[in-house]
Amino acid sequence: MILFNVMLTAKASTPATAKPGCRSRCGDVIIPYPFGTGGDCNITERFFITCNTSVTPNKPFLTTSNIEVINISLDGQLRILSRASYDCYNASGYRRWLDYRLWLGNRLAGISINNTKNRFTAIGCDTYARVEGFLGQRYATGCLSLCNNITDVSDGSCSGIGCCQTSIPKGVMSYNISLESFDNHADVLPRNPCSYAFVAENDNYTFSSSDIRGFRFRNRRFPVTLDWRIGNKSCEVAKIDTKNFGCKENSDCVDSENNSGYFCKCIQGYDGNPYLSNGCQDINECETISPCNGTARCTNLPGTYNCSCPVGYEGDGRKNGTGCSLPYKDQSKRSPLIDVALGTSMGLVGLLLGIIFLHWMLRRKQISKLREEYFQRNGGMLLREQLSKRQGYREDVKIFAAVELEKATNNYHESRILGRGGQGTVYKGILADNRVVAIKKSIIGDPSQVEQFINEITVLYQINHRNVVKLLGCCLETQVPLLVYEYITNGTLFHHLHNNDDDAPYIPWESRLRIATETAEALSYLHSAASVPVIHRDIKLANILLDDNYTAKVSDFGASRLNPSDQAQITTIVQGTFGYLDPEYMLTSHLTEKSDVYSFGVVLMELLTGQKAVSFKRSEEDRVLAMYFVSVMKENRLLDILDPRVLNDENVEQLKEVAALARRCVRVQGEERPTMKEVAHELAGLQAMPKHPWGESKLMGEEAEYLLGDLNHTYDDGATSSSMGYDSINNKFTFELQGAR
Repeated sequence: MILFNVMLTAKASTPATAKPGCRSRCGDVIIPYPFGTGGDCNITERFFITCNTSVTPNKPFLTTSNIEVINISLDGQLRILSRASYDCYNASGYRRWLDYRLWLGNRLAGISINNTKNRFTAIGCDTYARVEGFLGQRYATGCLSLCNNITDVSDGSCSGIGCCQTSIPKGVMSYNISLESFDNHADVLPRNPCSYAFVAENDNYTFSSSDIRGFRFRNRRFPVTLDWRIGNKSCEVAKIDTKNFGCKENSDCVDSENNSGYFCKCIQGYDGNPYLSNGCQDINECETISPCNGTARCTNLPGTYNCSCPVGYEGDGRKNGTGCSLPYKDQSKRSPLIDVALGTSMGLVGLLLGIIFLHWMLRRKQISKLREEYFQRNGGMLLREQLSKRQGYREDVKIFAAVELEKATNNYHESRILGRGGQGTVYKGILADNRVVAIKKSIIGDPSQVEQFINEITVLYQINHRNVVKLLGCCLETQVPLLVYEYITNGTLFHHLHNNDDDAPYIPWESRLRIATETAEALSYLHSAASVPVIHRDIKLANILLDDNYTAKVSDFGASRLNPSDQAQITTIVQGTFGYLDPEYMLTSHLTEKSDVYSFGVVLMELLTGQKAVSFKRSEEDRVLAMYFVSVMKENRLLDILDPRVLNDENVEQLKEVAALARRCVRVQGEERPTMKEVAHELAGLQAMPKHPWGESKLMGEEAEYLLGDLNHTYDDGATSSSMGYDSINNKFTFELQGAR
């Protein structure tokens, strides 16, 4: 017998309650214990809520701070309201600004900012926004938002034109937002007089071009999600102190991350407040979900329930089980009404199953049609046509199905994320044949660039160099194309070189020189030996991966451009990473192979010094490593900046030779820089002769112009630029401040 039941269930939710005799709400906000309004009503001082009764409705605040609370939940999170920083100018150049600060220190220690539910956003047409924190994890990051005219911006888009966004690091307990303008908004007045920056929940702000008009946005406030926990001990340690242990009867203790505190939750079958004595109450499943078959009797039990069939019937009595039925030998004794009811039920079952099956078929057809549309729009037919015409491309090239990559990434689960960048998110995938791959999912797609994308991907398929991450295939059945690469196990060179863990082993100079040589050889291959030359355009430590043997693998070709041999340069929107960007490319928007040479020169400087390409820990004039390095060499103080962990009497001259090469790579004029082929040859020679009896090595003469001197701009908190300009869309650029985090 088949029984079909459509059941709507609603779990009874016991309201979060305060301690007996204590205030349970302030205005519209419920205040559940361990939070309270003073005395014994809150578990500790940092869970104290000040209720301002001088306004209607009353408003709650964290402890004695001015941080307004709008919601408290027992799942370890609470929501507050925060303000935006602003930086406004009028036609006379008068400036009015506010730097907003959220500080969860002292009595709020243990409460942190949730890094997955919040995001840092800046809006404006002449805006440089920075957010820093000093409690918990120390960090500094930010973004640039530029536009020539408000008409250039797109509602809902925060890609750097009128609006930019970045994430908040994990485990931080404060942020301080500051804003600067490159030209005091002179070129965009009066339509955009202000810059704004704020932290807000991901789903609580959508950019609109109207937000950057006028001054009204200054009064906006935004919800921010915070994380809270009990104490700073793990469950195992906290349970020892039974008097002060927070979890009460019928509840479980759950460790927070890093065992720095814990949460409590009611066990299955109970609901309510696990921090109060008898706060977790039994759920009467018989009333809330009616789990038993119509002929069965439901009996509620502590934490569970029981279904019992009438006398003479057999089965477990449950709707999701075998139900209740007469034994086969007693079927003839049952009432005719039962036969009618069973016949009607089976007819309804057949009808509903038919409707469900029809809906499922229509849904599959819609999904198949949508995937075919994506495949056509992303250039799938063009890719197949070009691959069929090309001779000698790798046999393992594959066009993956969307469902195959969804299964490989567990439907793109957050636990599979390897990293996020300006071009998209990279996931770890496990294919059906157990191969581990890296799957790159772009942020947005540009339909007008489909032909160029397909042309690039067919060229990248043919790149087969031991120091270049191999492209295995792609998927074109999704809204934006997905690229599938080989998986490199040992992470990025940035992580290994700039790891803050004092116990982590450092990379010795011999390995650094070898990695630099391998990277240079890969770039030389891309520039000179590929069937169509490729300019990488985003060379940095984060895009150099290391395998188990610390062999270098150049990755992330999301910003790369093909460079046909008949073109000396390419005009394009400036794109790259702050600190590695070629200054000549920034000014002219003309991309050449020498732009990669400049970025590689900065990589050499990082390997020599062990310092980041951009660091707010250095003084303002030395913040950008390329400028700092050249300045030190000019003053003959190279040994002062070299990484003391790699410097010794035996390799000092070799280090000087590499430093001189790095200096030549970052010359202001691209034509004065060496080619990557020359760089790779020179590094290979230095690597092959580590014990060469070096003679006195004279550093190269000073440049005719001080590095970046002609650019007339600095990269600091109050940066201005007279040569950046806003007169052409080609001079717009986006920066990633990963190096400053």
